[in-house]
Parts: sequence; C-alpha cells; structure tokens
Amino acid sequence: MKVDALIAEIGSTTTVLSAFASDGSGKLRFLSQGEHYTTVDAGDVTLGIERAISTLKKRLNVDTLDWNIFLATSSAAGGLKMTVHGLVYDMTVKAAREAALGAGAVIKYVSAGKLNSKDLEHIVEVDPRIILLAGGVDYGERETVIHNAKLLATLPLNVPVIFAGNITATETITEILTEAGKPVLIAENVYPRIDQLNVEPTREIIRKVFAENIIKAPGMERIYSVVDRNV
Repeated sequence: MKVDALIAEIGSTTTVLSAFASDGSGKLRFLSQGEHYTTVDAGDVTLGIERAISTLKKRLNVDTLDWNIFLATSSAAGGLKMTVHGLVYDMTVKAAREAALGAGAVIKYVSAGKLNSKDLEHIVEVDPRIILLAGGVDYGERETVIHNAKLLATLPLNVPVIFAGNITATETITEILTEAGKPVLIAENVYPRIDQLNVEPTREIIRKVFAENIIKAPGMERIYSVVDRNV
C-alpha cells in the first residue's frame, strides 16, 4: 500500500504516526494511526518510528507501506531556548513572540534597554541555545544595541546571536561579536520603521538553527535519515 503522507509526532513519551491519502481535490484524508513509546532512552528515535509504522501496517491490514512524503514534528528534544534583547519592551516582546511562533523557539528571558550585570546573570542562568538582539528602527537610535552587543560578547556562551535591529549598526555589531568568537546571524530589522513589524526573516533563521540543533538532542541524531523536510 502507498499513502500520500506519513506524519510523525515525536513526543517526549509517545511517538504517533498518522497516514493520509489525497481525496482527489488536493485535500488529505486521514487513514489511520500507529504509535509506540518514544525511544529517546534507546538513543535513536527512529526505532520508535519504525515500530509505530509496524503498528500502523497492522491497523491498515497491509504487509507493506510506502509513502510520497514523510514529515515530522517533535517535542522530545524540547524547544530552542532563546533570550531576547531589544530597545522598547512592548515592541521587543511582540517581535520576539511573533518570530518564535512556529519556529521551534521558547522565549526564556526578555530585556529592554541597556543590558546590565543582572541581565547577564539571568542569560547565563537560562543557558540559551540562541540569542536575539534587536533594537532601533533603521537609521535611528543605535547606541543601545551596540552597548548590548558589547556585553553579550563577554558572555561565556558559544551560541548564535541573531542581530535583527537597526541596519546602520550591523557592521559594528558583527565586528564586536565576531571578534569575541560568537557566531553571528544577520536578519532584516524586526522593526524597520515605527509600527512596521518584519519578523519572517528572523523566524526563518530560528527555524534553521532549530533544525540544526535538534539532531544534537539525545536520540535525534538519525531523524533526518527518515524525514523528507526539516523537523
């Protein structure tokens, strides 16, 4: 039997596999599900996927099962812990939440204005996997975001810093962070102009970092040997 799509939901305890077929109008029709406990402890979540496929074949009453596309979502590895640092609190929180939505990031700490020693302590305590640095509309205020970059450069963390702020500060901030050995990812300003939100470029970078990090989680190393798209 061949189905159009298999979708795996890899949870912290259970892996659920759903089979879908096209109904001829472009919409997918649910066929059946198979499940198995998530095999993180065994060091390979694909074992749980294979066993869920076996259960699914029994429920479909077939000996073989093929598919056109295999997709997966996972909470087993946890979200990508992120801290966010901007100029104005309300704007920073809104932009961060919008950018994190659907990208795999979990916001653990937010600051606005100039960072201080207490902020740095909180960041180290969170131990983020990614840091979002924003602030200033394009061609506007840049002192704060440059100050923040200098302090972030001192952190004992080797994690990517996304800069999505004032375009005129990009070169300076890249130099500051690069010289400190921090990976720097440049996105378009999340607030290029007042009342203009532009989060999709940042969201796409977060997605890529999540996809790269998920295979480092216990048991997730072989996940891309199974699925056809980013988890």
